[in-house]
Amino acid sequence: MATLYSLLLTPSLICTILLLLSLLSLTSSHTIHDLLKSRGLPAGLFPKNVKSYDLDKNGHLQVYLDQPCVAKFETRVFFDNVVRANLSYGGLIGVEGLSQEELFLWLPVKDIIVYDPSSGLIMFDIGLAYKQLSLSLFEDPPVCNPQGFSLEENGRKELGIQVQR
Repeated sequence: MATLYSLLLTPSLICTILLLLSLLSLTSSHTIHDLLKSRGLPAGLFPKNVKSYDLDKNGHLQVYLDQPCVAKFETRVFFDNVVRANLSYGGLIGVEGLSQEELFLWLPVKDIIVYDPSSGLIMFDIGLAYKQLSLSLFEDPPVCNPQGFSLEENGRKELGIQVQR
């Protein structure tokens, strides 16, 4: 019996198994939504139409969308075709390419932070103020409509807006 185990667990077999496992983890497809959940953030911070993303070893995240678009959480949110931020556990810091509508103004979102997941709240820094929203708004990735197309909400149509920079 001991010889059977010694044959099965040779150093070369262990190395081969570890190599195969590491190759599988590199080739498995992780979505931006999976990445966010693994970092203590809700999966629905980015829309469904994310084309790809890059994350470097320093936490610099770039998320690529097919085109700029507008989504609806509690208020409307504009996603540029590339959104950049520094990803840390529980936060997207120094966000670029994301704006939120507040009182008919489009304000850039600077940071998105979940300080305490048990509180059920997520905080958005929109420069002039900090806005706390329910985490439940961000459970599922939203539909994001191309900029300039109509948004259907509760039976009425609204026009997507052109964000001025």
